[in-house]
Amino acid sequence: MSHYTFAQTFRSLYDKAVVLYADGRRGAESYFNVDECAWLASNGITAQHLYDYAEDQNNHEGEPGYDIALGIEYLRRDYFLNVQHGKASTLVADPATWPGKTEAVKGIEWLPRILPKARAKLRGELPSSMMYGCGGDRNFFKTHDIHPTEFLNLIWRLDGNDAAIIDWVVRRSSGVF
Repeated sequence: MSHYTFAQTFRSLYDKAVVLYADGRRGAESYFNVDECAWLASNGITAQHLYDYAEDQNNHEGEPGYDIALGIEYLRRDYFLNVQHGKASTLVADPATWPGKTEAVKGIEWLPRILPKARAKLRGELPSSMMYGCGGDRNFFKTHDIHPTEFLNLIWRLDGNDAAIIDWVVRRSSGVF
């Protein structure tokens, strides 16, 4: 694994996934060879993550886009290498236990749902059926002027302090900072 060239390698795999999806290939398991899958795993990333970015880029006017995907995966990689010491979690989050999509806290819909979802992304525990940065997440981020990587970093920094995270989102949403 080369740390220095992470972004370049990620870019080539990201672009490959976008092209394969555009060409009609479906199924994350068919996108990458053994060496590429090993590289992804060594950085705390799965083929499904890149497949999800490629699917949305092709179907949703280029969103979330390479720059957002890189930011999210850089932060996930940092957590994976420095907190998890390069060992993947064996847990898989259960989205059925998360708050509903229309639930709100302090008047902000989606916020109760994205808290456990972002934690699962950070820890590498999202099931393959879920994507951090999906259309619903992007709507939340745009509405409240929050970059997806910034929010993931907030989840890490405040380490489970939901009250502080919620207060931060309320302030951001109201344009305080």
